[in-house]
Amino acid sequence: MSSSRTDAPDPAGKTTVSGDAPGRGLGRRFWVLFSSGSVSNLADGIGRVALPLLAVTLTRDPVPVAALSSLTFLPWLLFAIPSGVLVDRIDRRWAMIVSQLVRVVVVGLLTLAVATGQAALWMLYAAALALGAVETLYDNAIRAIMPAVVRRDQLEKANGRTEAATAVTDSFLGAPLGSALFMIAAALPFLANSLGFLLAGALLFLLPGRYRAERAAGDRPASMGAEMAEGVRWLWNHTFLRNLTLVGALSAGAFSSVMAVLVLFVVDVLELPAAAFGWFLLASAAGGMVGGLIAAPLAARLPRGAVMAAGLGAPAVFFVLIGALPSTATLVASCVIGSMGTVVSNVVVMSIRQALIPPHLFGRVLGVIRTLLWSLIPLGALAGGLMAGLFGLRTLAVIGGSLMLVLLVPLALTLHRHRRELDTLNSADTVDT
Repeated sequence: MSSSRTDAPDPAGKTTVSGDAPGRGLGRRFWVLFSSGSVSNLADGIGRVALPLLAVTLTRDPVPVAALSSLTFLPWLLFAIPSGVLVDRIDRRWAMIVSQLVRVVVVGLLTLAVATGQAALWMLYAAALALGAVETLYDNAIRAIMPAVVRRDQLEKANGRTEAATAVTDSFLGAPLGSALFMIAAALPFLANSLGFLLAGALLFLLPGRYRAERAAGDRPASMGAEMAEGVRWLWNHTFLRNLTLVGALSAGAFSSVMAVLVLFVVDVLELPAAAFGWFLLASAAGGMVGGLIAAPLAARLPRGAVMAAGLGAPAVFFVLIGALPSTATLVASCVIGSMGTVVSNVVVMSIRQALIPPHLFGRVLGVIRTLLWSLIPLGALAGGLMAGLFGLRTLAVIGGSLMLVLLVPLALTLHRHRRELDTLNSADTVDT
């Protein structure tokens, strides 16, 4: 590994992509990637609001409208691992560019249908499924490319900046902008959505270098099924990341069980108007933004294990509090601090993955992790709805928070046993690609 930067290809034709020398900041490559990702997230935020708004102009039946929302989870269950295999086979920058171009075409066709009055519900389903499938490829690629853009000891800072920007562009800017454009003309947010993806893809042409993971000499790609299985085996055999993934997935399910019925807390428990729900979502987005900004400084000053445990424990404590002592102030604090802690923990965990997973396996291993996470999130939401119906909303919050607190025990044991592996993030090297 090398901590120097060079843009020239080696004799084999591979471009070495390294981070800046220590103390010189994240570097131009990161900011190009950051700019492209921020524009893409803004487009995502606009589209996430525009699709359901269009759906309710076509039908008021809650079942087909809810089905549109469920399609956000399905692609991750179906395509996360196959997309990861593709990311491990091809240049990650080109994977992102192609993903954006496919998004431009899909949303562009939907824009045309809306503008001509030909939009139908099946088109929204097809678009949501296609965009979700492409997102699995894009998201795997942008995570996989990060270790080649910044030094290993900069991963938390880079991931934190990215998470903060996502909160701003997606929630603070994208959602209200999408709503405002839809009020002017139904086709406008989709046009803006398509143009945003086009700009995000164009910016990636400013990112120099090749970002294809190098394999060992003579190691040719196996079949898709064999490479998917290899990713599953690698994660299962890596005790540290396997245990982190299991604890994280169970925690995500418990977190989702409470957050899925947050609107009912606002309306039924606090007896606030339904319109107030949006303010709690903004509070949650603000917490996520702050969490992204403070994750790296916290990890630099405190033991990473303590930072991760605090990130997991913060929403757990406040879930118990909103169940035991429900109030507007408690729920706002729960949204802000809960999201802040979740993002801080996610930044550290993602940085650990980027440092420990071999580059040629990163896409498919991350695909396995995402498949597990995105399986338990909707299951947790469903379980939360059932428990709320049986025991009440306040009891659900206490149960969900208590489960997350219990999960701190296996997390602490895992972090203690593998504390040396956390030190890999202190290296000023980049991950070889």
